[in-house]
Amino acid sequence: MRTSRVAIINGGGANIASLRFALERLAVESELTVDSKTIRSASHVILPGVGAAADAMNRLRNAGLDSVIPELTQPVLGICLGMQLLFEASDENNAECLGVLRGTARQFEPVANRPVPHMGWNRITRTHGDNAVGLLNGIPDGTYFYFLHSYALDVGPATVANAIYGWNFSAVIKQDNFVATQFHPERSGANGAVLLNNFLTYC
Repeated sequence: MRTSRVAIINGGGANIASLRFALERLAVESELTVDSKTIRSASHVILPGVGAAADAMNRLRNAGLDSVIPELTQPVLGICLGMQLLFEASDENNAECLGVLRGTARQFEPVANRPVPHMGWNRITRTHGDNAVGLLNGIPDGTYFYFLHSYALDVGPATVANAIYGWNFSAVIKQDNFVATQFHPERSGANGAVLLNNFLTYC
C-alpha cells in the first residue's frame, strides 16, 4: 500500500488548488509549505508554478529554499514554471534559477496561428524511453496534456518526452530524483492522474 507525505512548495502559483484537488482524488494528503524541515522530511516534494521566473525565485530565496531544493534526495516533481526553475536560468528578465539541471528557458516566438502563450492541449512523444520508466508508465506516445506557458527548455540529455510548438521542446524531464513536466498534470484529466500516481508510486 502506498504511503506518501507530499509537501507542495508554496510559491504562490495559481495552480496549487487544482493540484491539491488532483492529489485528493488519488487519496493522497498534501501540505502546502515553505518550511524547510517539512520539505526535507516529506516522502515526495512538488514544486508547482505559474507566473514569472524572477518573481518565483525571489519567493524561494526569501524563504531560504533556493539552497534547500537542489539538495533534496527524495522524489521531486516540478510542474510548468516549477520545471523551468529547476534549470540554470530563464530568459524571462534574465532570471537566475536553481541550477539543478543545465539549460536556459527561452520564449516562444509568436507567429500567425501560433500565439504566445502556448495554451491548450498538445501531445507528447518519448525521446529517451529508458529514462521514462516509472513516471510515464501507461502513458503512450501521442498522449495529450494541457499546457499553459510562454517559455520552454530545449530538448537535452534529461528530456524523456518532447512536444512541438514551433520547435521541439522538453515536455518531461528526469535527472536523478528530479522529474518535471512542462504541462499541468493536475489539469490534464485521466492522463494527468496517471502521471501523478506514477510519481507517487514509482519515483
